[in-house]
Amino acid sequence: MAYETIWAQDPKLNKMELWKLEKDGLDVIRTIIEEYAHKGYDSIPEDDMNRFKWAGVYEQKPRDGHFMMRVRINSGVMTSEQAREMAAIAKEYGRDLVDITTRQAIQFHWLRVEQLPDIFKRLEKVGLYSYEACGDCPRTIVGNPLADIDKDELIDTTDLVNQVNDFFLMNRDFSNLPRKYKMSISSNIYNSGHAEIQCLAYTPATKVIDGKEVIGFHVWVGGGLSAKPHLARQLDIFVTPEEVLKVAVGVTTVYRDNGYREKRHHARLKFLVADWGVEKFREELVKVIGEMPTSGDDKTVGWKAAYFDGVHPQKQEGLSYIGLNLPVGRLTADELLELARISDEYGKGVLRATVSQNLIISDIPNEKIDEVLKAHVFERLTPNPKHFMSRTVSCTGNEFCNLAVVETKERAVRVAKYLDENVQLNEEVRIHFIGCPNACGQKHIADIGLQGALIKTPEGMVDAFDIAVGGILGPGAQFNTTLKGRVKGDNVGPVLAQLILFFKENRVDGETFNQYFNRVGASAFQEKLTQILVDAS
Repeated sequence: MAYETIWAQDPKLNKMELWKLEKDGLDVIRTIIEEYAHKGYDSIPEDDMNRFKWAGVYEQKPRDGHFMMRVRINSGVMTSEQAREMAAIAKEYGRDLVDITTRQAIQFHWLRVEQLPDIFKRLEKVGLYSYEACGDCPRTIVGNPLADIDKDELIDTTDLVNQVNDFFLMNRDFSNLPRKYKMSISSNIYNSGHAEIQCLAYTPATKVIDGKEVIGFHVWVGGGLSAKPHLARQLDIFVTPEEVLKVAVGVTTVYRDNGYREKRHHARLKFLVADWGVEKFREELVKVIGEMPTSGDDKTVGWKAAYFDGVHPQKQEGLSYIGLNLPVGRLTADELLELARISDEYGKGVLRATVSQNLIISDIPNEKIDEVLKAHVFERLTPNPKHFMSRTVSCTGNEFCNLAVVETKERAVRVAKYLDENVQLNEEVRIHFIGCPNACGQKHIADIGLQGALIKTPEGMVDAFDIAVGGILGPGAQFNTTLKGRVKGDNVGPVLAQLILFFKENRVDGETFNQYFNRVGASAFQEKLTQILVDAS
Protein backbone atom coordinates (compact mmCIF):
# COMPACT_ATOMS: atom_id res chain seq x y z
CA MET A 1 0.00 0.00 0.00
CA ALA A 2 1.43 3.40 -0.97
CA TYR A 3 2.31 5.67 1.92
CA GLU A 4 -0.11 8.36 0.62
CA THR A 5 -2.95 5.83 0.86
CA ILE A 6 -2.04 5.01 4.46
CA TRP A 7 -2.13 8.69 5.45
CA ALA A 8 -5.43 9.26 3.64
CA GLN A 9 -7.05 6.74 5.99
CA ASP A 10 -6.16 8.84 9.04
CA PRO A 11 -9.19 10.98 10.01
CA LYS A 12 -7.04 13.26 12.17
CA LEU A 13 -4.92 14.72 9.37
CA ASN A 14 -4.67 18.52 9.49
CA LYS A 15 -5.90 20.71 6.64
CA MET A 16 -2.44 21.11 5.09
CA GLU A 17 -2.01 17.34 4.95
CA LEU A 18 -5.32 16.95 3.15
CA TRP A 19 -4.29 19.61 0.64
CA LYS A 20 -1.02 17.75 0.01
CA LEU A 21 -2.93 14.54 -0.66
CA GLU A 22 -5.16 16.36 -3.14
CA LYS A 23 -2.24 17.86 -5.06
CA ASP A 24 1.51 17.55 -4.64
CA GLY A 25 3.18 20.79 -3.64
CA LEU A 26 5.47 20.61 -6.66
CA ASP A 27 2.47 20.79 -8.99
CA VAL A 28 2.03 24.45 -8.09
CA ILE A 29 5.14 25.38 -10.08
CA ARG A 30 3.51 24.51 -13.39
CA THR A 31 0.28 26.17 -12.28
CA ILE A 32 2.16 29.38 -11.49
CA ILE A 33 3.80 29.37 -14.91
CA GLU A 34 0.73 28.38 -16.94
CA GLU A 35 -2.10 30.04 -15.01
CA TYR A 36 -1.46 32.43 -12.11
CA ALA A 37 1.25 34.43 -13.89
CA HIS A 38 -1.37 35.27 -16.53
CA LYS A 39 -4.47 35.65 -14.35
CA GLY A 40 -2.76 37.51 -11.50
CA TYR A 41 -2.66 37.51 -7.72
CA ASP A 42 -6.44 37.57 -7.15
CA SER A 43 -6.85 34.27 -9.02
CA ILE A 44 -4.81 32.25 -6.49
CA PRO A 45 -6.97 30.11 -4.13
CA GLU A 46 -5.99 29.46 -0.50
CA ASP A 47 -4.79 25.90 -1.02
CA ASP A 48 -2.43 26.79 -3.88
CA MET A 49 -1.21 29.89 -2.06
CA ASN A 50 -0.03 27.50 0.64
CA ARG A 51 1.61 25.33 -2.03
CA PHE A 52 3.61 28.33 -3.31
CA LYS A 53 6.16 27.36 -0.67
CA TRP A 54 7.22 24.41 -2.83
CA ALA A 55 8.18 26.96 -5.49
CA GLY A 56 10.32 28.71 -2.87
CA VAL A 57 7.88 31.61 -2.64
CA TYR A 58 5.97 33.11 0.29
CA GLU A 59 3.41 35.89 0.44
CA GLN A 60 5.07 39.02 1.73
CA LYS A 61 3.54 41.26 4.37
CA PRO A 62 0.99 42.89 4.09
CA ARG A 63 -0.43 40.31 1.63
CA ASP A 64 -1.01 42.85 -1.12
CA GLY A 65 0.28 40.80 -4.04
CA HIS A 66 4.02 40.88 -3.35
CA PHE A 67 6.14 37.81 -2.65
CA MET A 68 9.44 36.78 -1.11
CA MET A 69 11.53 34.21 -2.98
CA ARG A 70 14.29 32.07 -1.51
CA VAL A 71 17.02 30.69 -3.80
CA ARG A 72 18.89 27.49 -2.90
CA ILE A 73 22.68 27.87 -2.76
CA ASN A 74 24.40 24.56 -1.95
CA SER A 75 26.82 25.18 0.95
CA GLY A 76 26.46 28.87 0.08
CA VAL A 77 28.93 28.53 -2.82
CA MET A 78 27.93 30.41 -5.98
CA THR A 79 29.69 31.45 -9.17
CA SER A 80 30.08 35.08 -10.15
CA GLU A 81 27.75 34.37 -13.09
CA GLN A 82 25.07 33.19 -10.67
CA ALA A 83 25.65 36.20 -8.42
CA ARG A 84 25.31 38.59 -11.35
CA GLU A 85 22.06 36.99 -12.47
CA MET A 86 20.61 37.21 -8.96
CA ALA A 87 21.70 40.83 -8.71
CA ALA A 88 20.00 41.54 -12.02
CA ILE A 89 16.78 39.90 -10.77
CA ALA A 90 16.91 41.96 -7.58
CA LYS A 91 17.49 45.14 -9.54
CA GLU A 92 14.72 44.50 -12.07
CA TYR A 93 12.06 42.96 -9.84
CA GLY A 94 13.14 43.14 -6.19
CA ARG A 95 13.69 46.85 -5.53
CA ASP A 96 17.46 46.38 -5.41
CA LEU A 97 17.35 44.29 -2.23
CA VAL A 98 19.28 41.06 -1.55
CA ASP A 99 19.23 39.17 1.76
CA ILE A 100 21.57 36.37 2.87
CA THR A 101 19.78 33.89 5.17
CA THR A 102 21.01 31.80 8.08
CA ARG A 103 20.87 28.80 5.73
CA GLN A 104 23.22 30.29 3.11
CA ALA A 105 20.33 31.05 0.74
CA ILE A 106 19.55 34.26 -1.15
CA GLN A 107 16.20 36.00 -0.65
CA PHE A 108 14.41 38.48 -2.90
CA HIS A 109 11.45 40.64 -1.90
CA TRP A 110 8.78 42.67 -3.71
CA LEU A 111 8.18 40.09 -6.44
CA ARG A 112 4.85 39.77 -8.31
CA VAL A 113 3.35 36.50 -9.51
CA GLU A 114 3.47 37.77 -13.09
CA GLN A 115 7.28 37.91 -12.82
CA LEU A 116 7.87 34.44 -11.39
CA PRO A 117 8.11 32.46 -14.67
CA ASP A 118 10.84 34.77 -15.96
CA ILE A 119 12.70 34.54 -12.66
CA PHE A 120 12.46 30.73 -12.61
CA LYS A 121 13.84 30.65 -16.16
CA ARG A 122 16.70 33.04 -15.43
CA LEU A 123 17.73 31.16 -12.30
CA GLU A 124 17.65 27.81 -14.10
CA LYS A 125 19.80 29.27 -16.89
CA VAL A 126 22.66 29.65 -14.39
CA GLY A 127 21.99 26.38 -12.54
CA LEU A 128 19.99 27.78 -9.63
CA TYR A 129 16.53 26.98 -8.29
CA SER A 130 14.07 28.38 -5.80
CA TYR A 131 12.08 25.13 -5.94
CA GLU A 132 11.71 23.46 -2.53
CA ALA A 133 13.67 26.18 -0.77
CA CYS A 134 10.51 26.22 1.37
CA GLY A 135 7.71 23.71 1.94
CA ASP A 136 7.39 20.29 3.58
CA CYS A 137 10.41 18.88 1.78
CA PRO A 138 14.21 18.72 1.92
CA ARG A 139 15.36 22.33 1.82
CA THR A 140 18.66 24.04 1.01
CA ILE A 141 21.56 21.88 2.19
CA VAL A 142 23.84 23.80 4.54
CA GLY A 143 27.54 23.08 4.34
CA ASN A 144 31.02 24.42 4.76
CA PRO A 145 31.29 27.70 2.79
CA LEU A 146 35.04 27.11 2.60
CA ALA A 147 34.67 23.69 0.99
CA ASP A 148 37.76 22.90 -1.11
CA ILE A 149 39.82 25.80 0.28
CA ASP A 150 39.62 25.01 4.00
CA LYS A 151 42.66 24.07 6.04
CA ASP A 152 40.30 22.81 8.75
CA GLU A 153 38.23 20.30 6.77
CA LEU A 154 38.99 16.59 6.55
CA ILE A 155 37.66 16.28 2.99
CA ASP A 156 36.06 18.52 0.38
CA THR A 157 32.29 18.01 0.72
CA THR A 158 31.27 19.93 -2.43
CA ASP A 159 30.40 16.87 -4.49
CA LEU A 160 28.57 15.19 -1.60
CA VAL A 161 26.35 18.20 -1.01
CA ASN A 162 25.60 18.45 -4.73
CA GLN A 163 24.86 14.72 -4.92
CA VAL A 164 22.38 14.81 -2.05
CA ASN A 165 20.81 18.02 -3.31
CA ASP A 166 20.38 16.66 -6.84
CA PHE A 167 18.76 13.47 -5.56
CA PHE A 168 16.11 15.20 -3.46
CA LEU A 169 15.41 18.27 -5.57
CA MET A 170 12.02 17.86 -7.33
CA ASN A 171 11.90 14.21 -6.21
CA ARG A 172 8.22 13.42 -5.69
CA ASP A 173 9.04 10.48 -3.47
CA PHE A 174 10.10 13.05 -0.85
CA SER A 175 8.11 16.16 -1.71
CA ASN A 176 5.45 15.40 0.90
CA LEU A 177 7.20 15.18 4.26
CA PRO A 178 5.37 15.92 7.52
CA ARG A 179 7.05 19.35 7.77
CA LYS A 180 10.16 21.20 6.65
CA TYR A 181 13.35 19.15 6.64
CA LYS A 182 16.82 20.62 7.05
CA MET A 183 20.19 18.99 6.37
CA SER A 184 23.84 19.94 6.73
CA ILE A 185 26.96 18.21 5.45
CA SER A 186 30.34 19.51 6.57
CA SER A 187 33.78 18.10 7.24
CA ASN A 188 35.01 21.25 8.98
CA ILE A 189 36.32 20.53 12.46
CA TYR A 190 34.68 23.70 13.84
CA ASN A 191 31.11 22.61 13.06
CA SER A 192 30.46 25.12 10.29
CA GLY A 193 27.26 23.24 9.39
CA HIS A 194 25.67 23.85 12.82
CA ALA A 195 24.92 20.15 13.15
CA GLU A 196 22.97 20.26 16.40
CA ILE A 197 20.10 22.33 14.98
CA GLN A 198 19.52 20.28 11.81
CA CYS A 199 17.01 17.52 11.17
CA LEU A 200 19.90 15.52 9.68
CA ALA A 201 23.56 16.45 9.89
CA TYR A 202 26.94 14.98 9.01
CA THR A 203 30.05 15.92 10.99
CA PRO A 204 33.69 14.87 10.44
CA ALA A 205 34.88 11.58 11.89
CA THR A 206 37.38 8.81 11.27
CA LYS A 207 37.33 5.08 11.91
CA VAL A 208 39.87 2.29 11.54
CA ILE A 209 38.41 -0.24 9.11
CA ASP A 210 40.41 -3.27 8.01
CA GLY A 211 43.53 -1.77 9.56
CA LYS A 212 43.24 1.58 7.75
CA GLU A 213 41.99 4.92 9.02
CA VAL A 214 39.01 5.99 6.93
CA ILE A 215 37.71 9.56 6.78
CA GLY A 216 33.94 9.82 6.98
CA PHE A 217 31.13 11.20 9.07
CA HIS A 218 29.06 10.85 12.17
CA VAL A 219 25.31 11.35 11.79
CA TRP A 220 23.02 13.53 13.87
CA VAL A 221 19.22 13.52 13.78
CA GLY A 222 16.34 15.42 15.36
CA GLY A 223 17.63 18.94 15.81
CA GLY A 224 15.54 22.05 15.29
CA LEU A 225 14.59 25.39 16.81
CA SER A 226 11.20 27.18 16.84
CA ALA A 227 9.06 27.37 19.99
CA LYS A 228 10.22 23.95 21.22
CA PRO A 229 13.90 23.62 20.34
CA HIS A 230 15.74 20.30 20.33
CA LEU A 231 19.43 19.58 20.00
CA ALA A 232 20.15 16.86 17.44
CA ARG A 233 21.34 13.53 18.82
CA GLN A 234 24.15 11.44 17.40
CA LEU A 235 23.34 8.04 15.94
CA ASP A 236 25.80 5.26 16.64
CA ILE A 237 26.92 4.87 13.03
CA PHE A 238 29.95 5.75 10.93
CA VAL A 239 29.33 6.75 7.33
CA THR A 240 31.88 6.76 4.53
CA PRO A 241 31.57 9.44 1.84
CA GLU A 242 30.22 6.81 -0.56
CA GLU A 243 27.32 6.08 1.80
CA VAL A 244 26.26 9.65 2.63
CA LEU A 245 23.41 9.66 0.11
CA LYS A 246 22.21 6.19 1.15
CA VAL A 247 21.94 7.30 4.76
CA ALA A 248 20.23 10.57 3.81
CA VAL A 249 17.62 8.65 1.83
CA GLY A 250 17.15 6.24 4.71
CA VAL A 251 16.71 8.89 7.40
CA THR A 252 14.34 10.87 5.21
CA THR A 253 12.32 7.74 4.42
CA VAL A 254 11.95 6.92 8.12
CA TYR A 255 10.73 10.46 8.74
CA ARG A 256 8.40 10.47 5.75
CA ASP A 257 6.73 7.22 6.74
CA ASN A 258 6.63 7.68 10.51
CA GLY A 259 6.61 11.42 11.19
CA TYR A 260 3.56 12.96 12.81
CA ARG A 261 0.94 14.47 10.51
CA GLU A 262 -1.93 15.37 12.85
CA LYS A 263 -0.68 18.68 14.27
CA ARG A 264 1.53 21.02 12.23
CA HIS A 265 3.35 22.29 15.29
CA HIS A 266 4.28 18.72 16.29
CA ALA A 267 5.35 17.35 12.90
CA ARG A 268 9.10 18.01 12.75
CA LEU A 269 11.57 15.12 12.87
CA LYS A 270 12.79 16.36 16.26
CA PHE A 271 9.55 15.20 17.91
CA LEU A 272 9.78 11.72 16.43
CA VAL A 273 13.40 11.33 17.57
CA ALA A 274 12.54 12.66 21.03
CA ASP A 275 9.72 10.14 21.39
CA TRP A 276 11.54 7.16 19.91
CA GLY A 277 15.05 7.78 21.18
CA VAL A 278 18.15 7.32 19.03
CA GLU A 279 18.36 3.58 19.61
CA LYS A 280 14.93 2.90 18.15
CA PHE A 281 15.56 5.40 15.35
CA ARG A 282 18.76 3.55 14.45
CA GLU A 283 16.86 0.25 14.44
CA GLU A 284 14.27 1.64 12.03
CA LEU A 285 16.99 3.17 9.84
CA VAL A 286 18.83 -0.13 9.58
CA LYS A 287 15.61 -1.77 8.36
CA VAL A 288 15.72 0.63 5.40
CA ILE A 289 19.44 0.79 4.56
CA GLY A 290 20.98 -2.30 6.16
CA GLU A 291 23.56 -2.62 8.91
CA MET A 292 26.10 0.18 9.39
CA PRO A 293 29.43 0.36 11.24
CA THR A 294 29.30 1.85 14.73
CA SER A 295 30.71 5.30 15.48
CA GLY A 296 34.38 6.11 15.05
CA ASP A 297 36.41 9.03 16.38
CA ASP A 298 34.67 12.41 16.44
CA LYS A 299 36.83 15.10 14.81
CA THR A 300 34.79 18.16 15.77
CA VAL A 301 37.02 20.15 18.13
CA GLY A 302 35.00 23.30 18.75
CA TRP A 303 32.66 25.87 17.25
CA LYS A 304 33.51 29.17 15.57
CA ALA A 305 29.87 29.98 14.74
CA ALA A 306 30.77 30.15 11.03
CA TYR A 307 32.35 33.60 11.20
CA PHE A 308 35.15 34.28 8.75
CA ASP A 309 35.66 38.07 8.67
CA GLY A 310 39.14 39.23 7.81
CA VAL A 311 41.83 37.93 5.47
CA HIS A 312 42.80 34.27 5.91
CA PRO A 313 45.14 31.86 4.10
CA GLN A 314 43.59 29.03 2.11
CA LYS A 315 44.95 25.51 1.97
CA GLN A 316 46.15 26.40 -1.54
CA GLU A 317 49.55 28.03 -1.10
CA GLY A 318 49.70 31.67 -2.12
CA LEU A 319 45.94 32.25 -2.00
CA SER A 320 43.71 33.82 0.63
CA TYR A 321 40.04 34.47 1.16
CA ILE A 322 38.41 37.66 2.40
CA GLY A 323 35.50 37.31 4.81
CA LEU A 324 33.13 40.27 4.67
CA ASN A 325 30.59 41.51 7.19
CA LEU A 326 27.17 42.23 5.72
CA PRO A 327 25.23 44.03 8.45
CA VAL A 328 22.32 41.66 9.26
CA GLY A 329 22.86 39.90 5.92
CA ARG A 330 21.56 42.66 3.69
CA LEU A 331 23.16 44.16 0.57
CA THR A 332 22.10 45.89 -2.62
CA ALA A 333 22.12 44.48 -6.13
CA ASP A 334 24.95 46.86 -7.09
CA GLU A 335 27.04 45.68 -4.14
CA LEU A 336 26.55 42.06 -5.18
CA LEU A 337 27.52 42.97 -8.75
CA GLU A 338 30.67 44.65 -7.49
CA LEU A 339 31.65 41.63 -5.40
CA ALA A 340 31.14 39.42 -8.45
CA ARG A 341 33.36 41.76 -10.49
CA ILE A 342 36.11 41.67 -7.88
CA SER A 343 35.93 37.89 -7.71
CA ASP A 344 36.23 37.66 -11.48
CA GLU A 345 39.12 40.11 -11.70
CA TYR A 346 41.18 38.92 -8.74
CA GLY A 347 39.87 35.47 -7.79
CA LYS A 348 38.30 32.52 -9.54
CA GLY A 349 34.76 33.86 -9.89
CA VAL A 350 33.38 32.33 -6.68
CA LEU A 351 31.43 33.93 -3.81
CA ARG A 352 30.51 32.06 -0.64
CA ALA A 353 27.54 32.76 1.67
CA THR A 354 27.74 31.80 5.34
CA VAL A 355 25.15 30.82 7.94
CA SER A 356 26.15 33.98 9.81
CA GLN A 357 24.58 35.98 6.93
CA ASN A 358 27.91 37.08 5.49
CA LEU A 359 29.88 36.61 2.26
CA ILE A 360 33.37 35.42 1.37
CA ILE A 361 35.49 36.18 -1.71
CA SER A 362 37.98 33.37 -2.21
CA ASP A 363 41.10 32.56 -4.22
CA ILE A 364 42.78 35.97 -4.05
CA PRO A 365 46.56 35.90 -4.67
CA ASN A 366 48.29 37.12 -1.54
CA GLU A 367 50.15 39.83 -3.42
CA LYS A 368 46.82 41.27 -4.61
CA ILE A 369 45.11 41.48 -1.21
CA ASP A 370 46.06 45.11 -0.46
CA GLU A 371 44.92 46.20 -3.91
CA VAL A 372 41.59 44.39 -3.56
CA LEU A 373 40.89 45.87 -0.15
CA LYS A 374 40.96 49.39 -1.59
CA ALA A 375 37.64 48.76 -3.36
CA HIS A 376 34.93 51.19 -2.29
CA VAL A 377 32.44 48.38 -1.61
CA PHE A 378 34.51 47.26 1.39
CA GLU A 379 33.82 50.50 3.24
CA ARG A 380 30.36 49.17 4.17
CA LEU A 381 30.81 45.44 3.58
CA THR A 382 34.01 45.48 5.55
CA PRO A 383 36.35 42.58 6.36
CA ASN A 384 37.23 44.45 9.56
CA PRO A 385 33.88 45.15 11.25
CA LYS A 386 33.42 46.51 14.73
CA HIS A 387 32.92 43.85 17.39
CA PHE A 388 29.17 43.95 17.91
CA MET A 389 28.17 44.62 14.33
CA SER A 390 30.33 41.70 13.28
CA ARG A 391 28.34 39.22 15.38
CA THR A 392 24.76 40.45 15.03
CA VAL A 393 22.25 38.27 13.16
CA SER A 394 18.62 38.99 12.43
CA CYS A 395 15.62 37.34 10.83
CA THR A 396 13.50 39.22 8.26
CA GLY A 397 11.14 40.66 10.87
CA ASN A 398 7.73 42.19 10.29
CA GLU A 399 9.00 44.39 7.48
CA PHE A 400 8.20 41.47 5.16
CA CYS A 401 7.27 38.43 7.25
CA ASN A 402 3.61 37.76 8.10
CA LEU A 403 4.56 35.77 11.19
CA ALA A 404 6.86 38.30 12.86
CA VAL A 405 5.30 40.66 15.38
CA VAL A 406 8.16 43.19 15.53
CA GLU A 407 10.70 44.80 13.21
CA THR A 408 14.14 43.23 13.63
CA LYS A 409 16.66 44.11 10.90
CA GLU A 410 16.90 47.87 11.41
CA ARG A 411 16.63 47.54 15.16
CA ALA A 412 19.45 44.98 15.21
CA VAL A 413 21.67 47.40 13.28
CA ARG A 414 20.83 50.25 15.66
CA VAL A 415 21.55 48.10 18.71
CA ALA A 416 24.88 46.87 17.30
CA LYS A 417 25.93 50.46 16.53
CA TYR A 418 24.93 51.56 20.02
CA LEU A 419 26.97 48.80 21.64
CA ASP A 420 30.00 49.48 19.45
CA GLU A 421 29.85 53.14 20.50
CA ASN A 422 29.26 52.54 24.21
CA VAL A 423 30.90 49.25 25.20
CA GLN A 424 34.62 48.56 24.97
CA LEU A 425 35.17 44.82 24.79
CA ASN A 426 37.97 42.94 23.04
CA GLU A 427 35.72 40.00 22.30
CA GLU A 428 32.85 39.39 19.91
CA VAL A 429 29.57 38.63 21.67
CA ARG A 430 27.04 36.94 19.37
CA ILE A 431 23.64 38.66 19.38
CA HIS A 432 20.67 37.23 17.44
CA PHE A 433 17.27 38.88 16.87
CA ILE A 434 14.07 37.04 15.94
CA GLY A 435 10.60 38.46 15.34
CA CYS A 436 8.54 35.37 16.20
CA PRO A 437 8.93 31.92 17.81
CA ASN A 438 9.86 30.26 14.48
CA ALA A 439 13.41 31.45 15.17
CA CYS A 440 14.73 31.96 11.63
CA GLY A 441 17.36 34.21 13.24
CA GLN A 442 18.44 31.27 15.45
CA LYS A 443 18.29 33.16 18.72
CA HIS A 444 18.60 29.95 20.79
CA ILE A 445 22.28 29.45 19.90
CA ALA A 446 23.42 33.04 20.55
CA ASP A 447 25.36 34.39 23.49
CA ILE A 448 22.45 36.82 23.74
CA GLY A 449 19.23 36.01 21.91
CA LEU A 450 16.31 38.41 21.60
CA GLN A 451 12.77 37.36 20.68
CA GLY A 452 10.23 39.98 19.73
CA ALA A 453 6.87 40.46 21.43
CA LEU A 454 4.31 43.18 22.03
CA ILE A 455 3.49 44.74 25.40
CA LYS A 456 0.64 46.98 26.43
CA THR A 457 1.48 50.47 27.64
CA PRO A 458 -0.63 53.57 28.37
CA GLU A 459 0.36 54.75 24.90
CA GLY A 460 -0.76 51.49 23.29
CA MET A 461 1.02 48.31 22.14
CA VAL A 462 4.78 48.69 21.66
CA ASP A 463 7.60 46.43 20.51
CA ALA A 464 9.47 44.55 23.19
CA PHE A 465 11.94 41.70 23.49
CA ASP A 466 12.60 38.72 25.71
CA ILE A 467 16.30 38.21 26.41
CA ALA A 468 18.02 34.80 26.56
CA VAL A 469 21.69 34.17 27.42
CA GLY A 470 24.26 31.40 27.12
CA GLY A 471 23.70 29.55 23.83
CA ILE A 472 26.44 27.62 22.03
CA LEU A 473 26.93 24.71 19.60
CA GLY A 474 29.72 22.18 19.17
CA PRO A 475 31.08 20.21 22.14
CA GLY A 476 29.00 21.21 25.16
CA ALA A 477 26.15 22.48 22.99
CA GLN A 478 23.26 24.11 24.84
CA PHE A 479 20.43 26.48 24.07
CA ASN A 480 20.36 29.79 25.85
CA THR A 481 18.15 30.46 28.87
CA THR A 482 15.36 33.02 28.69
CA LEU A 483 15.38 35.60 31.46
CA LYS A 484 12.27 37.05 33.07
CA GLY A 485 11.60 40.68 32.28
CA ARG A 486 10.52 41.94 28.87
CA VAL A 487 12.46 44.94 27.55
CA LYS A 488 10.89 47.67 25.42
CA GLY A 489 12.39 47.80 21.96
CA ASP A 490 13.81 51.31 22.35
CA ASN A 491 15.60 50.23 25.54
CA VAL A 492 17.27 47.11 24.16
CA GLY A 493 20.60 48.81 23.39
CA PRO A 494 21.13 50.36 26.85
CA VAL A 495 19.93 47.22 28.64
CA LEU A 496 22.26 44.96 26.66
CA ALA A 497 25.12 47.38 27.30
CA GLN A 498 24.61 47.01 31.03
CA LEU A 499 24.38 43.22 30.83
CA ILE A 500 27.56 43.00 28.75
CA LEU A 501 29.43 45.38 31.07
CA PHE A 502 28.27 43.21 33.98
CA PHE A 503 29.89 40.24 32.23
CA LYS A 504 33.04 42.23 31.42
CA GLU A 505 33.52 43.45 35.00
CA ASN A 506 32.98 40.07 36.66
CA ARG A 507 34.60 37.52 34.37
CA VAL A 508 37.95 36.04 35.34
CA ASP A 509 40.98 34.95 33.33
CA GLY A 510 39.56 36.23 30.04
CA GLU A 511 36.47 34.04 30.13
CA THR A 512 34.28 34.08 27.04
CA PHE A 513 30.65 35.01 27.46
CA ASN A 514 29.62 31.35 27.38
CA GLN A 515 32.30 30.29 29.83
CA TYR A 516 31.20 32.99 32.24
CA PHE A 517 27.56 31.98 31.83
CA ASN A 518 28.41 28.34 32.59
CA ARG A 519 30.26 29.40 35.73
CA VAL A 520 27.71 31.79 37.23
CA GLY A 521 24.51 30.45 35.70
CA ALA A 522 21.44 32.22 34.43
CA SER A 523 20.54 33.41 37.92
CA ALA A 524 23.35 35.97 37.95
CA PHE A 525 22.14 37.47 34.68
CA GLN A 526 18.56 37.32 35.91
CA GLU A 527 19.45 39.26 39.05
CA LYS A 528 21.27 41.89 37.00
CA LEU A 529 18.43 42.26 34.47
CA THR A 530 15.88 42.61 37.27
CA GLN A 531 18.00 45.33 38.82
CA ILE A 532 18.31 47.15 35.48
CA LEU A 533 14.55 47.08 34.90
CA VAL A 534 13.76 48.22 38.46
CA ASP A 535 16.22 51.12 38.17
CA ALA A 536 14.65 52.15 34.87
CA SER A 537 11.07 52.07 36.16
